[in-house]
Amino acid sequence: MKTRRAVGLLFGLLVAAPSVFADEIRPALLEINERDGGWVEVTWKVPMRGNQVEDLTPVLPEFLEPLGAGSGQRVPGAWLEYRTYRNAGQTLTGATLRIDGLAALPTDVLIRVSLQDGTQHSAVLRSGNESFTIPEQATRVQLAVSYWQIGTIHILEGFDHLLFLLTLLLIVTGLWPLLKTVTAFTVAHSLTLALATLGIVNFPSAPTEAVISLSIMLLAVEAVRKSSGETTLSERFPWLIAFTFGLVHGLGFAGALSEIGVPQNEVPLALLMFNVGVETGQVMFVVAVSVLLAGLHKLHSRSGLLMARTTPYAIGGVAAFWTLQRINAFL
Repeated sequence: MKTRRAVGLLFGLLVAAPSVFADEIRPALLEINERDGGWVEVTWKVPMRGNQVEDLTPVLPEFLEPLGAGSGQRVPGAWLEYRTYRNAGQTLTGATLRIDGLAALPTDVLIRVSLQDGTQHSAVLRSGNESFTIPEQATRVQLAVSYWQIGTIHILEGFDHLLFLLTLLLIVTGLWPLLKTVTAFTVAHSLTLALATLGIVNFPSAPTEAVISLSIMLLAVEAVRKSSGETTLSERFPWLIAFTFGLVHGLGFAGALSEIGVPQNEVPLALLMFNVGVETGQVMFVVAVSVLLAGLHKLHSRSGLLMARTTPYAIGGVAAFWTLQRINAFL
């Protein structure tokens, strides 16, 4: 009875996932550009959940004087505002930026500041850290940590990427095959992430997201076939499947990174640390799930077997829903 309840709970959570996690969580963005003549241009991009804009408000230094009401527009998944200010002869260096409402929301806010002298600053704010003071000198360590955090958060909040990894873990058995498979996935998505970010390849985000969900559905079918006793292609050559689909997932990561933006003078560092962050989150997830699956098999082999057989059906159903939803979005 306990086993059935646990499996039922897992199934219910996965079935509920389309409405909760159908779109990857994107961070808010506050971008400030200081221009000649005392002009300051501010861009504020805040995520939307359905038709509701997240209740976040940027609080700028008091000496900034707004010029006009600014403009705003709705873009896919977010609300975008543009405003222009004058700095009243004061410098932004040493000024503090704050995001009201951040303490109550599980949202990240990326801060990007470009000063008149060419100096750039980046930071990631979240609950418990709602303000940022613009330092006198930019540090590459600060930039590296910021993009490492963004990459880690992105993979841990990217439910479709995690479902793909979970399905791989249901298929692959043994430490060495698992290491080869995860390494192949890492190499593949790192390659396309770099190529797309550097502008060498360019694919529309909507079809890419549809192919990502399709890859999860196809892998779930392979997991079902394995649980039925069949020897599948993904079981014989999991590294090949992981590499092939990893190329597409890398394009998805690149789409998320383009939403955030990369400092033009530090593209290699930002790209590297974002990718390191993705790998950090991926390793955390793989280790946690591997320990959980091993524990289930050790404590109760029947419950582990039942979960292994039912979970792919739930994952496949979620992925099929996403695939249809995303295809409909760009047709």
